[in-house]
Amino acid sequence: MAEHTPLHEQTTIAGAEFIEEAGFLVPRHFRDVTAEYDAARSAAVLVDDSPRGKIEVQGTDAARFLHNLTTNDILGLPPGGGCEAFLTTTKAKVIAYLLIYCHAEPVESAGFSLDVAPGAADRIIQHLDRYLISEQVELSNHTTAFAQMHLAGPRSTDLLEQGFGANTPPKEPLQHIAFHFEGDSDIWVRRHDALGVPGYDIVCPAAQTARIWKRLIQAGARPAGREACEILRIEAGLPREGADIDENTFAPEVGRIAETICYTKGCYLGQESIVMARDRGQVNRTLVGVKLAAPAPHDSRLFVGDKEVGRVTSSVFSPRLGTAIGLAYVRRGHQQPGTKLEVESEGSRSPAEVVKLPM
Repeated sequence: MAEHTPLHEQTTIAGAEFIEEAGFLVPRHFRDVTAEYDAARSAAVLVDDSPRGKIEVQGTDAARFLHNLTTNDILGLPPGGGCEAFLTTTKAKVIAYLLIYCHAEPVESAGFSLDVAPGAADRIIQHLDRYLISEQVELSNHTTAFAQMHLAGPRSTDLLEQGFGANTPPKEPLQHIAFHFEGDSDIWVRRHDALGVPGYDIVCPAAQTARIWKRLIQAGARPAGREACEILRIEAGLPREGADIDENTFAPEVGRIAETICYTKGCYLGQESIVMARDRGQVNRTLVGVKLAAPAPHDSRLFVGDKEVGRVTSSVFSPRLGTAIGLAYVRRGHQQPGTKLEVESEGSRSPAEVVKLPM
């Protein structure tokens, strides 16, 4: 497989930080996070997401195999459709947060593509392989063979149409289609509003990366980095594995039950614990939005009086809201918007308040 060099790989030269933008090193201080954020809300930005893991699951038993190990209905996915799901332990603790795409025949070979967190592909393949007994299923890691970009903003659909001619981008959430790009092999475009604004993931062979990036920048997209994306993501209340989801997270706590969990699909790993939580009508804690006096470090504790009631998992300063905001797991009884809390950071406390998501 061809190795892919990230478009936004950071390096240091003579003590100054640089970021690679489409083959050019740009001083980091030239980057204007607020301008990137504004462009995502008013026009379109392009982000390098190539470190995300890319797993192919193929074979005649692929659908049933994934159906039995994930929290969502995989057998019901139409060709060209997608869903969110969790891989969990028997106690429904999260092993991985997945985007699962059913290949659209006959454009793609039969099977599924899994879009997973950076650095997680090998671990997930190892987990899946443990449950392969006699099923006709093949697992492969395509992370380095393919690049991935995210185009986001209200003008993203127009820019895709400008950049790729007569192709019509997919409209439904996680729907995906193949685009043909100038005589090369197909690229895949997936509708994915990952930042709370209209967005698309673009997956292509690594060799095509620079040409596609340049085409979309010429069409009007502005390059953007992780800082601007993090503001948009937290405003939208969307969790990220590694920050808001880890191996200690009970799947229903994340709050995306409608998007990730199917209660009518039959047996799967972790089902019993998830159904028990549904039948009780509550979980001990839930991911909520919080307003803060200042961004708080990951895992900062939240209090009501002397009682610890939660932990902050992500936080940023929002230019649009004019305040620091975050995502936090808060215990039941303290989750209503308007609930006053305190956050402890560096040995002192400051005011915090639960707010409705999206912000």
